[in-house]
Amino acid sequence: MDRSQKTEAVAELKSNFEQVGVVVVTRNLGMTVAQSTQLRTKMREAGAAYKVSKNKLAKIALEGTDYAGLSDLLTGPVGLATSADPVAAAKAASDFAKTNDKFEIVGGAMGTQVLDAAGVQALATLPSLDELRAKIVGLIVAPATKLATITQAPAAQIARVLSAYAEKDAA
Repeated sequence: MDRSQKTEAVAELKSNFEQVGVVVVTRNLGMTVAQSTQLRTKMREAGAAYKVSKNKLAKIALEGTDYAGLSDLLTGPVGLATSADPVAAAKAASDFAKTNDKFEIVGGAMGTQVLDAAGVQALATLPSLDELRAKIVGLIVAPATKLATITQAPAAQIARVLSAYAEKDAA
């Protein structure tokens, strides 16, 4: 990697750190190419991204961002999982770590708050942003649905009574 490529990589990482809601630092010792591909696919499906970069370049990119506290976690072969949704990257990394013993979560950060591995696991158990939105919409719609059902019930009862009288008169 020459100097211009390094500068470009740092700029790309820095812009990524400024746009995401969470960064999860992972260690991947001895993962095969197929396992790495599977991890990246799971991350993409969850709306997250996974990138392996040189620790020195990542530390330079972290300077001046909310995630500057992550510099201490960048030792050895690490990868960075990022997502705009604060839960997506943590959930995808946690799910993959359960099925692969060569992949471990080192820590992470959500804004200026640095998390240890247990903190990232706790974050992974929270519902995603889309799930929370669905729950809120369900809570808002439920009373309206109940109200419509209640107001329809008397009309349906009257219709059944009139239908019964009509059948009785016809017979």
